[in-house]
This record gives sequence, C-alpha cells and structure tokens, in this order.
Amino acid sequence: MARNKNPEETVNRILDTSYRLFLEKGYEYTSTQDIIDNLGGLSKGAIYHHFKSKEDILIAVTDRMTEQSNHMLAEIRDRTDLNAREKLRMIFKDSINRPVQDEIFAVAPNIHNNAKLLFSILHETIHDAAPNYILPIIQEGIADGSIKTDYPAQLAELIILVANVWMNPMILDDTEEESLGKFILFQQMLGGFGLDIVDEEMLGRLQELTAIYQKRK
Repeated sequence: MARNKNPEETVNRILDTSYRLFLEKGYEYTSTQDIIDNLGGLSKGAIYHHFKSKEDILIAVTDRMTEQSNHMLAEIRDRTDLNAREKLRMIFKDSINRPVQDEIFAVAPNIHNNAKLLFSILHETIHDAAPNYILPIIQEGIADGSIKTDYPAQLAELIILVANVWMNPMILDDTEEESLGKFILFQQMLGGFGLDIVDEEMLGRLQELTAIYQKRK
C-alpha cells in the first residue's frame, strides 16, 4: 500500500486525479471508488482523512481553480497602463476566454442541485472577488472619472453576482436562448452605468460556453 507522509502532496495527488477524471467522465459519472482506483495505491483512508465526500473534493478542485483565476484578477487590477473601465473590460474578456473555461463547462455538475458548492461560489463571490478585485477598480474609476456611481461597493457586488451567478447556466440551467437574453440585458445594464465593456465577440463566447454546458447534459 503506497504511503505518502506529505499531507500537501497527498491532497494535490487527490485533486489532480479527481480533476482529470471529472474531465474524462464528468463529475456525475465519477465515483469515489474511481478516484481511489486511479491514485496508484493510495488508500481509501488517506482520501477520507482529507475529504469527507466526493462533493468536498469537487469544492477543493473548484477552490484551486478559483485561486488561479484570482491571480489573473489581481494582475489586471494592479496594472497602471489601463483606466478602470479598461480593466473591467479586460477582466470580463480574459475570464471567459481562458481555455480552462471550456473544460469547466464541459464537466460541471448541476450546481443548482449542489447546495454546498453553490454556497461556496456565493461566498467567494461576495466576500472575496467583489471587495478585493472589483471594488478597487470601481473606486479607481470614480477617481479617474471613467465610472460614475454613488454606491461603489454595491455596484461591485452587483456586477460580479450577475456575471458569476445569474448569468451562469451551470447554476440556473438556462438554455442557450435564455442565456443570450441575460447576456444582452447584462450588456445593457452595464451601459446604463457608462460601462460599455461587453461587445459582440464576448456575447458570442458566452453563448459558446452555454452550448458546451448544455451539450454535456
């Protein structure tokens, strides 16, 4: 029986293997036993020492991907060659165009039936992404005149909640037609704040991701 005395290495092995299987088979069709069978002799006890369930593994996989995304957000937030509006445009464009997004939408579980994962997404969106990445940009935009609002914190939450939750077909199980309506309304909403940051190319990409998700169902 293979043993690994390094807890961090053990966790990474479990997450790497789980992520690969989720991609190959889909989350719904990957069992905990499948993960165990692909861990090269790592015991069932080693898995349950770190994770109580397959759902907890999924959340950890998602958290690791979120960490990578947040690194990108921080890099854009801290750029000095863009104004605030340009930063928001780049964040939205780069987020949806990351190659990993195709994989995420292809293997995602039905999040609306997964309360623990949904809470994790909501918590990260409200308590991390909005105040740490979007709000500083909006405050910068108020200062440089590229964004006009009297409620920067609320606008930061609104933008990220709409983008990450309301427009996410993995959460609300929207059809391509329903998603397109939301995307267009999001574009119009941002335009009302003077934030013309969503173009036709982005709308097309969002439709493409929705189609990928619906196809795998």
